[in-house]
Amino acid sequence: MATPTSSSLGAPSPGFFSPRYRVLLAGVFSQLLCIGIARFAYTPLLPVMQQQAWLSDAQGGWLAALNYAGYMLGALTAASISSLRLKDTLYRLTLLLAVLSTAGMALADSFWLWAAMRLVAGFSSSGAMLLASGLILHWLIQNRHRGELGIHFAGVGLGMLLAALAVELMMRFALDWQAQWWGFALLGVVLLVPAWRWLPRPEKPRAGGGGGQREAQPPSRTFMRLMLAAYFCAGYGYVVSATFIVAIIEREPLLAGAGNWTFALVGLAAAPTVMLWDLVARRLGYLGALIAAMALQVVGILLPAMTSSLAGVLLSAVLYGGTFLGCVSLVLTMAGRLYPQSPARMMGRMTLAYGVAQIVAPALTGMLAEASGHYAVGLWLAGGFVALGAGLLIWLRLVDRTAQRLDEEARVPAGA
Repeated sequence: MATPTSSSLGAPSPGFFSPRYRVLLAGVFSQLLCIGIARFAYTPLLPVMQQQAWLSDAQGGWLAALNYAGYMLGALTAASISSLRLKDTLYRLTLLLAVLSTAGMALADSFWLWAAMRLVAGFSSSGAMLLASGLILHWLIQNRHRGELGIHFAGVGLGMLLAALAVELMMRFALDWQAQWWGFALLGVVLLVPAWRWLPRPEKPRAGGGGGQREAQPPSRTFMRLMLAAYFCAGYGYVVSATFIVAIIEREPLLAGAGNWTFALVGLAAAPTVMLWDLVARRLGYLGALIAAMALQVVGILLPAMTSSLAGVLLSAVLYGGTFLGCVSLVLTMAGRLYPQSPARMMGRMTLAYGVAQIVAPALTGMLAEASGHYAVGLWLAGGFVALGAGLLIWLRLVDRTAQRLDEEARVPAGA
């Protein structure tokens, strides 16, 4: 199959989608592949593998930790590359790695093989979250479109929804864990095609295209220290539910069979959250919105530890799904405000803090679950970390001028 040229992709399409929507949908398909399948298929398949392949709670936690270690490695690699052409090449490589690592999970009943595949899958997920978003933003700006990525990041929630529904469907056909991984690999091949073909190769920046950018406004040291600590806390809370929510629910006798549907609801709630929390920030400010999101997330994380009712679990799914991606998008927006021409200067450090939490939390939660026989301790610990992070942000908002300025800017309509 010949690789399409940027001119063929950028030309007006006789089909259903304009070039802008084709590019945005390329991002969505990359999220479905690299996040929905390569990262989040593991969540609904974890209890299946525990039942059929005798995967222990501790091993399940370590596999998740390795996946997030791979993501952090990919994030650091992406941040070290300045060439758009090289970023585009790496993006396409991550698409291939997402499919290959998914297929690799089905090759054998081996913890060490799974460990290697989860590491590679984590690396591939950085392609959709970081590389694709940057390439899409570049294309939008170059072609005089608004630099909005809400549709792109909706693919994270849609990917979770896809993973949950796919496992539920394959369970109806009584497919074992290996067959389900093969099914995901086949689906990944289908998703790879539009993710590859609809994103044009990057062109050289046009003259005058970067004019009008604001100067960098570096934050105070207090702001960076407290934000790094708070973002670590947010990452810790996010990853525990993202990894174990299906396994937690399936162990409750009254909730058996509801795990995949709950995870699907998490994804459905997550899909519109980037746009939703942007609206909230216009009323509360960036820090105010972030505090509100983390406060709601604490409730969402803790509900499964407090109740085994279906209503409580579904409410947990909505609160958790509706907040975790909002936290990430709000921090990314603040980075763009402080460093308009190079937000990676701040996001590199923030991603490191978030990534370390994502490695530590699942490994520790898995070991705690194996020692205690349940996930309640891990959930309370995760909720406690997020509550601590919200508390740090409240303090930051009170004492730091950078935080106060960001909140003031958020409340001012664009162009005012």
